[in-house]
Parts: sequence; C-alpha cells; structure tokens
Amino acid sequence: MSETTTTTSNDAPTAARTVPPNQKSMEDIVSLCKRRGFVYPASEIYGGINGFWDYGPLGTTLKNNLRNLWWREMVDCPPDSPDGKPISIVGLDSAIIQNPKVWEASGHVGGFNDPMVDDTETKQRFRADQLYGIVITDAPQDAMFDIQQLLVSQLKSGYVVVHYTFIAAAVSEVCEFLSTNPKPFKKQFGATTDEARIVDDCAVVSYGKKVGIIFPIAVDEQKIHYAELPSPFTGKRGSLTEPRMFNLMFETFVGAIRDEENKAYLRPETAQGIFINYKNILDTMRVRVPFGIAQIGKSFRNEVTPRNFIFRSREFEQMEMEFFCHPDNAKTWYEFWVERRLNWWKSLGIDRANLVRREHDPDELAHYSTACADVEYQYPFTAPGFGELEGIAHRGDFDLTQHQKHAKTKLEYFDQERNERYIPHVIEPAAGLTRGLLVLLCEAYTPDESRPSKMFMRFDPRLAPIQAAVFPLVQKDGMPEVAEKLYRQLRTKFAVQMDVKQNIGKRYARMDEAGTPFCFTIDSDTLKDNTVTIRHRDTCAQERINIEQVETFLQEKIGGA
Repeated sequence: MSETTTTTSNDAPTAARTVPPNQKSMEDIVSLCKRRGFVYPASEIYGGINGFWDYGPLGTTLKNNLRNLWWREMVDCPPDSPDGKPISIVGLDSAIIQNPKVWEASGHVGGFNDPMVDDTETKQRFRADQLYGIVITDAPQDAMFDIQQLLVSQLKSGYVVVHYTFIAAAVSEVCEFLSTNPKPFKKQFGATTDEARIVDDCAVVSYGKKVGIIFPIAVDEQKIHYAELPSPFTGKRGSLTEPRMFNLMFETFVGAIRDEENKAYLRPETAQGIFINYKNILDTMRVRVPFGIAQIGKSFRNEVTPRNFIFRSREFEQMEMEFFCHPDNAKTWYEFWVERRLNWWKSLGIDRANLVRREHDPDELAHYSTACADVEYQYPFTAPGFGELEGIAHRGDFDLTQHQKHAKTKLEYFDQERNERYIPHVIEPAAGLTRGLLVLLCEAYTPDESRPSKMFMRFDPRLAPIQAAVFPLVQKDGMPEVAEKLYRQLRTKFAVQMDVKQNIGKRYARMDEAGTPFCFTIDSDTLKDNTVTIRHRDTCAQERINIEQVETFLQEKIGGA
C-alpha cells in the first residue's frame, strides 16, 4: 500500500519512495489512514487485492462530505452564468452496466487502451509510457545545467544505449530514488548523486565527474529497440516485449450464459450514462440549453499498474458534469468552468500554491477535443511537480453525434429563440471523488512535533469527519452527566463524538489525528459557572464560553440546521 517505485540494475532492489526534507511523507499519510480508519486495503485478511481499497468510518464520512459539497455547488445551488443569469443543472444516477453498444459508440471498446510491456522473465507488466532511461556520460561538470545542450548532444541520433531503466510517473521520482539509493551507481561510477536539474520530463544528474541524463523513452523507440533495453526489474536486456495495446475495461456477462453475445462491461467513466440520458432529460425536465447534467458514481478501469495509494486504482468514484451549450458559446463556457472549478477547490482550504491550472498541449488532446485543462495538485509523490485532480474538457459534439449515429435516434436540440436545430457542444468538468479525498488527506496532514500525536489533520470544518468532541475532564463529580447532555444535544445537528477514556492529552491527540476542529471539555468550573473550554485544533488555543452558546458557536463555524 506504499508508493513503491521499481528500479533497475542487478544491484538495485525494488525500494519504496523516500521524501526529501520539508515534504510530507506519503508513507506517514498512508499509515495514518490505516490506523485511524480513513482507508483500508481491500480484502486485507486474505492478503489484499491490488488496486482496490475500502474506506473506513472516517474516510467514508470525509468522502461523503466532499461529495455533498460538490453536489450542492453543482446541482442544488449552481452558479450564475457569465451574463448573470441562473444556470440549470440537474442530477442523474445511471446504471454501472449499460448496453455494450454504448461503449462501442463512445470508442471505448476499440480505443480505450494503454501501451503495455511485459517482462518475460519476471512476468511483470508496466505501462510503456512510464518508462524512463538513464544514460551515464563523461559530459563536463560545468555543463550539467545546460540540459538542452546535453540532451541534443547525447540523443540527436535517436536511440542511445541506456544503462538503466525506471518505471515512474514523473522524472522527479527517478531523481529522488537516485539521490536516496546510491549503491549501484556508487559501485559503477565511483560517486553518488550530487545535484540534479529537472526541465520538463528530463533531468541532468551529477555523479562526481560524470553526468547522468534521465529522459522518457518514447513508445515508438521502445517498439524498435525493446530487445536492447534493460529490464526495470532485473537490469537484464532481452526480456522485454514490444509494447502492445491493452484494453482497460472490465468485462462481465449478463445472464446465465457466458458468451460473446452476453458480454458486457463495467463502466470506465460516468459520462456516457449522461449522454445516453440527454434526450430523456430534455423530454422530462423542461430544461433549455445551456444546461448541465451531473452525476456521482463508481467507475472501473483495469489499470495494469495501479499506484500511489488511492491516486490510481481500479475502482474509483467520479464527480462529473456535462454542460450542454450552443457551439458559438462553447469557448466562453469552457473558460467559465475551468476558473470556477479551480476556485472551488481553493475554497476547501487547499493552499493555492499547491493548485495549478495546466492547459493540455495540442498533442495531448483527444481527437474530438478542442481544449482541455487540468486542475493539478502537488501530491507528495509528484513534488515538486503536480498531478491531475480534475479535468475540464471541451468535448465538442462528439459524444451526442456518436450516439445519434449508433442508436439511430435524433439528439438534436431545437432552439425556439434562434429557430435553429443543432447538436449542443459539451463542456465537461470531471473530478475524481476518491482522488479529491486523497488531496484532502495530503493537504490536511500537518506535522507538529510539539503535540503528543506529532501531527494533526487540518481539515476545513465543513469537511471534517468528526466536527466536534465532548470530554468530561474526569469521570466523577457530575461531569460525565453534563458532558452527555451536551453531546446528545449537539449530535442531532453535527457529527460529534464523546470520549471519556484516558487523560485529556491523549484524547486531544486522537482528535488531532481525526482532524476534529473543536473539542469541548467539561470540568469543575462548568459545574460552578456553566462554562466549557473550547480547544481549537489548528492553534491549540483554548477559550471558555457558556455551555448554552456551544451550538451557536458550531453553527457559525461549520453551518447547520
């Protein structure tokens, strides 16, 4: 369940990622998630199953809180349009298994593939587009920072002899491994990593008098030179296969007979359920373009290399909205939704420095897409780089056109004001709910050596799975009775726990790990003047208020009925 990066060379065993100073440790976050009931490995008592996770009591509540805030933002209380008019967005919950023709029309059956490579010796498989190579060269030390010059001089002839290969999501992962696992390189080159410079997907790493160039090995180059590449698992050459396309959809069968005629698929995305219900919603809900259809639900992708905890898994939840608009206004709506979605994530208490907008380059776009931008977050395993949190795509009229063609059903929209028929263009903000949960966990995790727990979870109070805790200082003198009365009052409106076990410091520590923003303690003074102590999670500051004001206090800080 840790972030494991496989490396190469006979001397380089598989090793877990380490984290540079001043960065949060993913290993610590994963450990906390298991210990405190946020996320468990699925089927753990049977040894687990790779790429699947169970969400514990705190994780389930945190996920539900995020889901509810998204639904409120997109469906219950949608924003006004750029011209100040109300936007209509309705909800949907479509089936996980649809008629297989849906996925033929959408292109998933024929084109939902990743290039995969097998190691015939170890029987392991990896994505070809995640293979990095390192070339060791005698390039002069003072030239190491001129990365473009080095890359041109070493790689201008195309393929070069690669000394080592690595499977990684980004070049920063390779650099981190080299800096913390120097054994094979020290043995062969007489030095460890001194410093590195990363530019885009490439890097130059200093090894004493030698320089290593790290670069992604293009899939096309792998197809030609796969037999010459060292294995990322053993370091041996000749055991890798040519990259082959691998379909990511889970197959199943509907009914008693398991044959091609009854084959179906678990949905790889929730979007197509929206598109095939577009006409139903037009006919039953009296919506008018522009309008949106939102859906939250589970999707399934048979990822060959699930990695980085719940960042990339085989079963995950999505929060998607398809916004249907006139083709002439699509660019305006695209910009509107990109900015709206970026600002929404910022509103959840996520540090703005950890969020960026990244426009896709033309060669990254799907063939039907005019534009696409990602809201990216700086995860511990991507730092100092960023990884996708949400994508906002201008899908054009591709999906409705495909379904109109394959289903032989007219999906045009008649605009009475314009007296015009057209197939709407679609802007799609699509976020991973489980990936959003990971962002909240990473962002909230705050090391603090001054606390008994050595850390605390800095959740926005609206999202915290436990919003408040009630403690009697001791279990006597009437304090438990007062505490229980307050607890029973608050639990009708807030997610509250009452804890009477162990000393107050240990109870604070447990609530710090759970991310509880406010703790209320009943002590001997409470029995005299009817006041309680509030302990604030983020600052550990304490103040006293009248016990009758506690509910109002929480309503102001969190909201509630």
